[in-house]
Amino acid sequence: QCRRPAKLYLRTMGRGSASADTDDRSRAIARAVFITGRDAQSLSSQGVVHDGGDMSFLIVLAALCFLMFVAYRGYSVILFAPIAALGAVLLTDASLVAPMFTGLFMDKMVGFLKLYFPVFLLGAIFGKLIELSGFSKSIVSAVIRLFGAERAMLSIVAVCAVLTYGGVSLFVVVFAVYPFAAELFRQSDIPKRLIPGTIALGAFTFTMDALPGTPQIQNIIPTSFFGTTTWAAPWLGTIGAVFILILGMSYLEWRRRTAKRNGEGYGDAATLLNEPAAFVDGKLAHPLLALTPLVLVGVVNKLLTLWIPQVYGSSHEFVPAVIGKAAPVVQEVSKIAAIWSVQGALLVGIASVIVLAWRPVAASFAEGAKHAIGGAMLAAMNTASEYGFGAVIAALPGFLVVANALQSIPNPLVNEAITVTALAGITGSASGGMSIALAAMAETFIVNANAAGIPMDVLHRVASMASGGMDTLPHNGAVITLLAVTGLTHRQAYKDIFAITLIKTGAVFVIIGAFYATGLVCGARTASPETIR
Repeated sequence: QCRRPAKLYLRTMGRGSASADTDDRSRAIARAVFITGRDAQSLSSQGVVHDGGDMSFLIVLAALCFLMFVAYRGYSVILFAPIAALGAVLLTDASLVAPMFTGLFMDKMVGFLKLYFPVFLLGAIFGKLIELSGFSKSIVSAVIRLFGAERAMLSIVAVCAVLTYGGVSLFVVVFAVYPFAAELFRQSDIPKRLIPGTIALGAFTFTMDALPGTPQIQNIIPTSFFGTTTWAAPWLGTIGAVFILILGMSYLEWRRRTAKRNGEGYGDAATLLNEPAAFVDGKLAHPLLALTPLVLVGVVNKLLTLWIPQVYGSSHEFVPAVIGKAAPVVQEVSKIAAIWSVQGALLVGIASVIVLAWRPVAASFAEGAKHAIGGAMLAAMNTASEYGFGAVIAALPGFLVVANALQSIPNPLVNEAITVTALAGITGSASGGMSIALAAMAETFIVNANAAGIPMDVLHRVASMASGGMDTLPHNGAVITLLAVTGLTHRQAYKDIFAITLIKTGAVFVIIGAFYATGLVCGARTASPETIR
């Protein structure tokens, strides 16, 4: 059934008899509970949620603009993310600076590192070994022979797309693909500054949340709010994906041709940063052998995703062997099975590179591992700081002002799209912004969709694609990680990432238009244009 009865997923229908101010405050507290994990009574009594106003909105806007400015100028986000967040708290309520820093910013930052630092670390080591083994050069040489140097960008987009649609984390893709991209762009004499935009198109756009069935978190979150599956509205998602790919590749090819006409090549290796180490061990491995570690990562990730829940169940506990009475450690496996799967897949990938290319890897492993670990720590801390910043900003009254203002947009799908992408942009996180938006306003979206005859599958696809729109502003953690890994700055490469961001954002409104024009959800007309307007 493509058209799902929304009322099955509603806890309440419409507004109660309370005043609008009371309802707004209740939703603000609910959102803060979602973000902090604390109970609503303590949040309300301690003043974490206040009534908003124009000034509170300007404070949030100023914090966001400040962080984007310093990120674009090349300053450390690790330093300035807490400064921007706590500066906003200081101007809102000075007494909450210390509690917000320890109880919210640091809690979210450390929580992110607890979950994802192993992924960053293993991903960085895997990428470095692919580089040291000469596998990246072998695959690139085969690609150039097969498709020609002029299709270098499309080749990298395709590799990124396959990995992300196969379930590999976006951050892992950045580490794993960069050695291939750098080698391919160097041999094709394409400016290195175009690598981030190319990887962003392949990893951060259509395979992240547009293509039906993608296992990325941005496509999973809406299922719990709308009672849908990851295959929601497959035709609309496919239309959006094709739109993004065609326009994105057209833009990147235009940039490549412009650079070629201007005589600009890859760049001077002596001045470029984070350049992959040259392979000096003689004969290159066969391309199929070089591809084996990448294939193993994708396959093992998929298998572990299926096996881990079967082995451990929904939760697992153990009692640590310590002196005295110890409380059991309970792990909710259902929440971290995907992360364990990625970690296990990367360990298998690392082991396979070592086995298949022992001699060149062993010769440079010590020094290469140091660089990989340093890069992983920087990328993880950058992203974690952004995560903490987003959590603090989302708990301020100015954020509620933005959320309430967005509700005045009359069209249900446009309302949802703008709300989700705006909050994702403010928090600098696609999944974070969408989670906050849906936790606070999913019921309103459902009520409005029911009134307009819009299926829940469409709400799902619009929310998912909108989350990956304006989230990639300069302060976004994935953007900062991508630039750090490639050794480029915002000034050098962000322009192309932003162009891809605009194309991705525009795709959301393309599928909204396609739905209103055709009623397509699952390949058939589920409602006439007259009934859904």
